[in-house]
Amino acid sequence: MPQQPDVKAVHGRAQSPHIARPGLLWWLGAAVLVAAVLLLAIGQRHELVRAAGLIAQVSPPKLAVAMAFEAASLVCFAAVQRWLLHAGGVRLSLKDMTVLAVAANAVAGALPGGAAFSAAWLYGQLSRRHAGQVLAAAVLVVGGALSALGLFLLLVAGALTAGLGGRGAVLRPALAMLGLAVGLGLVLLALTRSPRFRTALRQVWTRAGKRFRRVLRVQEALARLVAQARSVRPGIRPWLRPFGLAVLNWAFDAACLAASLWALGIGVPWSGLLLVYALTQIPASLRLTPGGLGVVEVSLATLLVSYGLRGEEAIAATLLYRIVSFWVMQPIGWATWLVLTLRAGPPAPPPAGGPYENPDAPH
Repeated sequence: MPQQPDVKAVHGRAQSPHIARPGLLWWLGAAVLVAAVLLLAIGQRHELVRAAGLIAQVSPPKLAVAMAFEAASLVCFAAVQRWLLHAGGVRLSLKDMTVLAVAANAVAGALPGGAAFSAAWLYGQLSRRHAGQVLAAAVLVVGGALSALGLFLLLVAGALTAGLGGRGAVLRPALAMLGLAVGLGLVLLALTRSPRFRTALRQVWTRAGKRFRRVLRVQEALARLVAQARSVRPGIRPWLRPFGLAVLNWAFDAACLAASLWALGIGVPWSGLLLVYALTQIPASLRLTPGGLGVVEVSLATLLVSYGLRGEEAIAATLLYRIVSFWVMQPIGWATWLVLTLRAGPPAPPPAGGPYENPDAPH
Protein backbone atom coordinates (compact mmCIF):
# COMPACT_ATOMS: atom_id res chain seq x y z
CA MET A 1 0.00 0.00 0.00
CA PRO A 2 1.16 3.45 -0.67
CA GLN A 3 2.28 5.51 2.15
CA GLN A 4 2.14 9.24 2.74
CA PRO A 5 5.37 10.88 3.89
CA ASP A 6 5.72 13.88 6.15
CA VAL A 7 7.05 16.43 3.66
CA LYS A 8 8.15 19.80 4.98
CA ALA A 9 8.91 22.98 3.06
CA VAL A 10 11.56 25.11 4.72
CA HIS A 11 12.68 28.46 3.30
CA GLY A 12 10.98 27.69 0.00
CA ARG A 13 12.68 24.34 -0.51
CA ALA A 14 11.14 20.89 -0.13
CA GLN A 15 13.05 18.65 2.24
CA SER A 16 13.20 14.86 2.37
CA PRO A 17 10.48 13.10 4.35
CA HIS A 18 11.02 12.98 8.08
CA ILE A 19 11.17 9.48 9.55
CA ALA A 20 8.78 9.36 12.49
CA ARG A 21 9.94 6.72 14.93
CA PRO A 22 7.25 4.92 16.91
CA GLY A 23 6.92 6.08 20.50
CA LEU A 24 6.47 4.19 23.75
CA LEU A 25 2.68 4.22 23.37
CA TRP A 26 2.93 2.51 19.96
CA TRP A 27 5.20 -0.21 21.37
CA LEU A 28 2.87 -0.82 24.32
CA GLY A 29 -0.17 -0.99 22.05
CA ALA A 30 1.59 -3.35 19.66
CA ALA A 31 2.69 -5.59 22.54
CA VAL A 32 -0.88 -5.75 23.87
CA LEU A 33 -2.23 -6.63 20.41
CA VAL A 34 0.37 -9.34 19.85
CA ALA A 35 -0.32 -10.84 23.29
CA ALA A 36 -4.06 -10.82 22.60
CA VAL A 37 -3.52 -12.54 19.25
CA LEU A 38 -1.32 -15.21 20.86
CA LEU A 39 -3.93 -15.88 23.54
CA LEU A 40 -6.61 -16.10 20.86
CA ALA A 41 -4.45 -18.50 18.83
CA ILE A 42 -4.00 -20.73 21.89
CA GLY A 43 -7.74 -20.75 22.44
CA GLN A 44 -8.34 -21.64 18.79
CA ARG A 45 -5.50 -24.18 18.49
CA HIS A 46 -7.83 -26.95 17.31
CA GLU A 47 -9.12 -24.76 14.46
CA LEU A 48 -5.52 -23.85 13.64
CA VAL A 49 -4.59 -27.51 13.31
CA ARG A 50 -7.52 -28.18 10.99
CA ALA A 51 -6.69 -25.02 9.03
CA ALA A 52 -3.13 -26.26 8.54
CA GLY A 53 -4.57 -29.48 7.13
CA LEU A 54 -6.62 -27.50 4.62
CA ILE A 55 -3.59 -25.46 3.54
CA ALA A 56 -1.58 -28.67 3.05
CA GLN A 57 -4.19 -29.78 0.49
CA VAL A 58 -4.19 -26.51 -1.49
CA SER A 59 -4.38 -26.78 -5.29
CA PRO A 60 -1.06 -25.54 -6.81
CA PRO A 61 -2.61 -24.31 -10.11
CA LYS A 62 -5.27 -22.36 -8.23
CA LEU A 63 -2.63 -21.00 -5.86
CA ALA A 64 -0.73 -19.76 -8.92
CA VAL A 65 -3.84 -17.79 -9.90
CA ALA A 66 -3.87 -16.12 -6.47
CA MET A 67 -0.20 -15.20 -6.86
CA ALA A 68 -0.88 -13.79 -10.35
CA PHE A 69 -3.61 -11.54 -8.93
CA GLU A 70 -1.24 -10.27 -6.23
CA ALA A 71 1.45 -9.58 -8.84
CA ALA A 72 -1.10 -7.63 -10.91
CA SER A 73 -2.01 -5.62 -7.81
CA LEU A 74 1.63 -4.60 -7.29
CA VAL A 75 2.01 -3.65 -10.96
CA CYS A 76 -1.09 -1.42 -10.78
CA PHE A 77 0.25 0.22 -7.62
CA ALA A 78 3.54 0.94 -9.37
CA ALA A 79 1.71 2.16 -12.48
CA VAL A 80 0.00 4.90 -10.46
CA GLN A 81 3.34 6.30 -9.30
CA ARG A 82 4.82 5.90 -12.79
CA TRP A 83 1.92 7.87 -14.27
CA LEU A 84 2.48 10.69 -11.78
CA LEU A 85 6.20 10.77 -12.58
CA HIS A 86 5.45 10.76 -16.30
CA ALA A 87 3.03 13.63 -15.81
CA GLY A 88 5.84 15.58 -14.14
CA GLY A 89 8.17 15.01 -17.10
CA VAL A 90 10.20 12.14 -15.66
CA ARG A 91 10.30 8.92 -17.70
CA LEU A 92 10.60 5.64 -15.78
CA SER A 93 9.74 2.20 -17.09
CA LEU A 94 6.94 0.21 -15.48
CA LYS A 95 9.46 -2.53 -14.67
CA ASP A 96 11.74 -0.16 -12.75
CA MET A 97 8.84 1.40 -10.88
CA THR A 98 7.48 -2.03 -9.95
CA VAL A 99 10.87 -3.04 -8.56
CA LEU A 100 10.93 0.11 -6.43
CA ALA A 101 7.37 -0.52 -5.22
CA VAL A 102 8.12 -4.13 -4.23
CA ALA A 103 11.15 -3.04 -2.20
CA ALA A 104 9.34 -0.11 -0.56
CA ASN A 105 6.33 -2.25 0.39
CA ALA A 106 8.58 -4.87 2.00
CA VAL A 107 10.29 -2.24 4.14
CA ALA A 108 6.96 -0.64 5.09
CA GLY A 109 5.49 -3.97 6.15
CA ALA A 110 8.36 -5.34 8.21
CA LEU A 111 9.67 -2.53 10.42
CA PRO A 112 8.08 -0.54 13.26
CA GLY A 113 7.42 2.84 11.69
CA GLY A 114 8.33 1.22 8.40
CA ALA A 115 5.88 3.33 6.41
CA ALA A 116 7.84 6.52 7.08
CA PHE A 117 11.19 4.80 6.51
CA SER A 118 9.89 3.31 3.27
CA ALA A 119 8.61 6.68 2.08
CA ALA A 120 11.97 8.33 2.82
CA TRP A 121 13.84 5.56 0.96
CA LEU A 122 11.51 5.75 -2.06
CA TYR A 123 11.80 9.55 -2.01
CA GLY A 124 15.58 9.22 -2.31
CA GLN A 125 15.32 6.63 -5.08
CA LEU A 126 13.03 8.85 -7.11
CA SER A 127 15.34 11.83 -6.58
CA ARG A 128 18.23 9.77 -8.00
CA ARG A 129 16.14 9.18 -11.11
CA HIS A 130 15.90 12.88 -12.00
CA ALA A 131 12.68 13.54 -10.08
CA GLY A 132 12.93 16.92 -8.36
CA GLN A 133 12.24 17.23 -4.65
CA VAL A 134 8.76 18.68 -5.08
CA LEU A 135 7.82 16.13 -7.76
CA ALA A 136 9.09 13.17 -5.70
CA ALA A 137 7.12 14.33 -2.67
CA ALA A 138 4.03 14.98 -4.78
CA VAL A 139 4.16 11.48 -6.28
CA LEU A 140 4.09 9.93 -2.80
CA VAL A 141 1.40 12.20 -1.40
CA VAL A 142 -0.91 12.19 -4.44
CA GLY A 143 -0.40 8.44 -4.92
CA GLY A 144 -1.45 7.86 -1.32
CA ALA A 145 -4.54 10.05 -1.78
CA LEU A 146 -5.58 8.15 -4.92
CA SER A 147 -5.08 4.86 -3.08
CA ALA A 148 -7.29 6.01 -0.21
CA LEU A 149 -10.02 7.08 -2.63
CA GLY A 150 -9.79 3.72 -4.40
CA LEU A 151 -10.25 1.83 -1.14
CA PHE A 152 -13.21 4.04 -0.27
CA LEU A 153 -14.83 3.20 -3.61
CA LEU A 154 -14.39 -0.51 -2.89
CA LEU A 155 -15.93 -0.03 0.55
CA VAL A 156 -18.99 1.65 -0.97
CA ALA A 157 -19.26 -1.07 -3.63
CA GLY A 158 -18.98 -3.72 -0.92
CA ALA A 159 -21.68 -2.07 1.15
CA LEU A 160 -24.02 -1.92 -1.84
CA THR A 161 -23.29 -5.55 -2.75
CA ALA A 162 -23.76 -6.86 0.80
CA GLY A 163 -26.73 -4.59 1.48
CA LEU A 164 -27.22 -2.32 4.47
CA GLY A 165 -29.41 -4.80 6.29
CA GLY A 166 -28.13 -7.53 8.60
CA ARG A 167 -24.31 -7.61 8.65
CA GLY A 168 -24.03 -4.47 6.53
CA ALA A 169 -25.96 -2.40 9.08
CA VAL A 170 -22.68 -1.49 10.77
CA LEU A 171 -21.94 0.84 7.84
CA ARG A 172 -25.12 2.90 8.15
CA PRO A 173 -23.67 5.52 10.54
CA ALA A 174 -20.48 5.77 8.49
CA LEU A 175 -22.38 6.27 5.23
CA ALA A 176 -24.61 8.85 6.90
CA MET A 177 -21.56 10.79 8.03
CA LEU A 178 -20.13 10.49 4.53
CA GLY A 179 -23.33 11.89 3.04
CA LEU A 180 -23.17 14.81 5.47
CA ALA A 181 -19.52 15.47 4.56
CA VAL A 182 -20.31 15.39 0.83
CA GLY A 183 -23.23 17.76 1.37
CA LEU A 184 -21.04 20.21 3.30
CA GLY A 185 -18.39 19.94 0.60
CA LEU A 186 -20.92 20.84 -2.10
CA VAL A 187 -22.13 23.81 -0.08
CA LEU A 188 -18.54 24.99 0.39
CA LEU A 189 -17.89 24.54 -3.33
CA ALA A 190 -20.94 26.68 -4.13
CA LEU A 191 -19.76 29.40 -1.72
CA THR A 192 -16.33 29.53 -3.35
CA ARG A 193 -18.01 30.85 -6.51
CA SER A 194 -18.73 34.05 -4.61
CA PRO A 195 -15.90 36.65 -4.93
CA ARG A 196 -16.62 38.01 -1.43
CA PHE A 197 -16.36 34.56 0.14
CA ARG A 198 -13.09 33.84 -1.69
CA THR A 199 -11.62 37.16 -0.54
CA ALA A 200 -12.59 36.54 3.08
CA LEU A 201 -11.24 32.99 2.97
CA ARG A 202 -7.97 34.20 1.45
CA GLN A 203 -7.56 36.79 4.19
CA VAL A 204 -8.11 34.23 6.95
CA TRP A 205 -5.66 31.84 5.29
CA THR A 206 -3.00 34.56 4.94
CA ARG A 207 -3.37 35.72 8.55
CA ALA A 208 -3.05 32.16 9.82
CA GLY A 209 0.19 31.75 7.83
CA LYS A 210 1.65 34.94 9.27
CA ARG A 211 0.73 33.98 12.83
CA PHE A 212 1.73 30.30 12.90
CA ARG A 213 4.99 29.06 11.37
CA ARG A 214 3.71 25.50 10.88
CA VAL A 215 0.69 26.78 8.98
CA LEU A 216 3.02 28.78 6.76
CA ARG A 217 5.01 25.65 5.93
CA VAL A 218 1.82 23.79 5.07
CA GLN A 219 0.74 26.68 2.87
CA GLU A 220 4.05 26.64 1.00
CA ALA A 221 3.87 22.88 0.42
CA LEU A 222 0.24 23.05 -0.75
CA ALA A 223 1.03 25.96 -3.07
CA ARG A 224 3.77 23.92 -4.75
CA LEU A 225 1.55 20.88 -5.16
CA VAL A 226 -1.31 22.95 -6.59
CA ALA A 227 1.04 24.73 -8.99
CA GLN A 228 2.41 21.39 -10.17
CA ALA A 229 -1.07 19.92 -10.68
CA ARG A 230 -2.21 22.94 -12.68
CA SER A 231 0.88 23.04 -14.88
CA VAL A 232 0.97 19.30 -15.59
CA ARG A 233 -2.60 17.96 -15.61
CA PRO A 234 -5.36 20.55 -15.53
CA GLY A 235 -8.92 19.30 -15.14
CA ILE A 236 -10.38 16.10 -13.74
CA ARG A 237 -10.70 13.82 -16.77
CA PRO A 238 -6.95 13.02 -17.17
CA TRP A 239 -6.85 11.83 -13.56
CA LEU A 240 -9.37 9.05 -14.22
CA ARG A 241 -6.60 6.78 -15.49
CA PRO A 242 -4.42 6.84 -12.33
CA PHE A 243 -7.55 6.62 -10.18
CA GLY A 244 -8.65 3.57 -12.15
CA LEU A 245 -5.23 2.00 -11.60
CA ALA A 246 -5.50 2.72 -7.87
CA VAL A 247 -8.88 0.97 -7.78
CA LEU A 248 -7.44 -1.99 -9.71
CA ASN A 249 -4.63 -2.21 -7.17
CA TRP A 250 -7.20 -2.93 -4.43
CA ALA A 251 -9.46 -5.00 -6.71
CA PHE A 252 -6.67 -7.39 -7.72
CA ASP A 253 -5.67 -7.79 -4.08
CA ALA A 254 -9.28 -8.62 -3.23
CA ALA A 255 -9.24 -11.09 -6.12
CA CYS A 256 -6.18 -12.69 -4.49
CA LEU A 257 -8.30 -13.27 -1.38
CA ALA A 258 -11.08 -14.83 -3.48
CA ALA A 259 -8.56 -17.03 -5.31
CA SER A 260 -7.12 -18.14 -1.96
CA LEU A 261 -10.57 -19.36 -0.92
CA TRP A 262 -10.99 -21.05 -4.30
CA ALA A 263 -7.57 -22.74 -4.03
CA LEU A 264 -8.62 -24.24 -0.69
CA GLY A 265 -11.89 -25.54 -2.10
CA ILE A 266 -13.90 -23.17 0.08
CA GLY A 267 -17.00 -21.47 -1.27
CA VAL A 268 -16.41 -17.75 -1.84
CA PRO A 269 -18.96 -15.49 -0.05
CA TRP A 270 -19.34 -13.25 -3.11
CA SER A 271 -22.05 -11.02 -1.63
CA GLY A 272 -19.82 -9.94 1.25
CA LEU A 273 -16.33 -10.38 -0.20
CA LEU A 274 -15.65 -6.73 -1.08
CA LEU A 275 -17.09 -5.52 2.21
CA VAL A 276 -15.00 -8.02 4.20
CA TYR A 277 -11.87 -7.08 2.27
CA ALA A 278 -12.34 -3.31 2.53
CA LEU A 279 -13.18 -3.41 6.23
CA THR A 280 -10.03 -5.47 6.84
CA GLN A 281 -7.83 -2.94 5.04
CA ILE A 282 -8.95 -0.07 7.28
CA PRO A 283 -7.30 -1.34 10.52
CA ALA A 284 -4.39 -2.68 8.43
CA SER A 285 -3.68 0.84 7.14
CA LEU A 286 -3.36 2.15 10.73
CA ARG A 287 -0.09 0.21 11.08
CA LEU A 288 -0.82 -0.74 14.69
CA THR A 289 1.75 -3.53 14.25
CA PRO A 290 4.43 -4.07 11.57
CA GLY A 291 2.66 -5.25 8.43
CA GLY A 292 -0.63 -5.32 10.36
CA LEU A 293 0.45 -8.66 11.86
CA GLY A 294 -2.28 -10.07 14.04
CA VAL A 295 -4.66 -7.22 13.26
CA VAL A 296 -5.29 -8.32 9.66
CA GLU A 297 -5.48 -12.01 10.53
CA VAL A 298 -7.98 -11.61 13.37
CA SER A 299 -10.21 -9.07 11.62
CA LEU A 300 -10.28 -10.95 8.29
CA ALA A 301 -10.95 -14.36 9.86
CA THR A 302 -13.69 -12.91 12.09
CA LEU A 303 -15.43 -11.21 9.18
CA LEU A 304 -15.24 -14.36 7.04
CA VAL A 305 -16.85 -16.35 9.85
CA SER A 306 -19.64 -13.76 10.01
CA TYR A 307 -20.37 -14.52 6.35
CA GLY A 308 -20.87 -18.23 6.89
CA LEU A 309 -17.41 -19.83 6.85
CA ARG A 310 -16.43 -22.31 9.52
CA GLY A 311 -13.64 -21.32 11.89
CA GLU A 312 -10.97 -23.52 10.32
CA GLU A 313 -11.99 -22.42 6.80
CA ALA A 314 -11.75 -18.74 7.69
CA ILE A 315 -8.37 -19.23 9.37
CA ALA A 316 -6.99 -21.27 6.46
CA ALA A 317 -8.15 -18.70 3.88
CA THR A 318 -6.72 -15.85 5.95
CA LEU A 319 -3.34 -17.53 6.42
CA LEU A 320 -3.05 -18.49 2.74
CA TYR A 321 -3.98 -14.98 1.62
CA ARG A 322 -1.39 -13.48 3.97
CA ILE A 323 1.26 -15.93 2.79
CA VAL A 324 0.70 -14.90 -0.82
CA SER A 325 0.20 -11.17 -0.27
CA PHE A 326 2.69 -10.55 2.55
CA TRP A 327 5.12 -13.30 3.50
CA VAL A 328 6.16 -14.33 -0.01
CA MET A 329 6.84 -10.70 -0.90
CA GLN A 330 9.03 -10.01 2.15
CA PRO A 331 12.22 -11.87 1.08
CA ILE A 332 11.76 -10.73 -2.53
CA GLY A 333 11.27 -7.12 -1.48
CA TRP A 334 14.15 -7.05 0.98
CA ALA A 335 16.53 -8.62 -1.54
CA THR A 336 15.46 -5.96 -4.05
CA TRP A 337 15.88 -3.21 -1.44
CA LEU A 338 19.39 -4.42 -0.61
CA VAL A 339 20.47 -4.48 -4.27
CA LEU A 340 19.03 -1.03 -5.00
CA THR A 341 20.50 0.46 -1.83
CA LEU A 342 23.99 -0.89 -2.54
CA ARG A 343 23.84 0.40 -6.11
CA ALA A 344 22.57 3.83 -5.10
CA GLY A 345 24.80 6.75 -5.82
CA PRO A 346 24.41 10.47 -5.13
CA PRO A 347 21.11 12.06 -6.25
CA ALA A 348 21.12 12.89 -9.94
CA PRO A 349 20.56 16.52 -10.98
CA PRO A 350 17.24 17.28 -12.66
CA PRO A 351 17.22 17.55 -16.47
CA ALA A 352 17.98 20.92 -18.02
CA GLY A 353 15.02 23.25 -17.93
CA GLY A 354 13.41 21.48 -14.99
CA PRO A 355 11.16 18.44 -14.89
CA TYR A 356 8.14 20.29 -16.16
CA GLU A 357 9.74 21.42 -19.40
CA ASN A 358 10.34 17.93 -20.74
CA PRO A 359 9.00 17.98 -24.34
CA ASP A 360 8.01 14.31 -24.00
CA ALA A 361 5.77 14.94 -21.00
CA PRO A 362 2.07 14.23 -21.63
CA HIS A 363 -0.37 17.13 -21.78
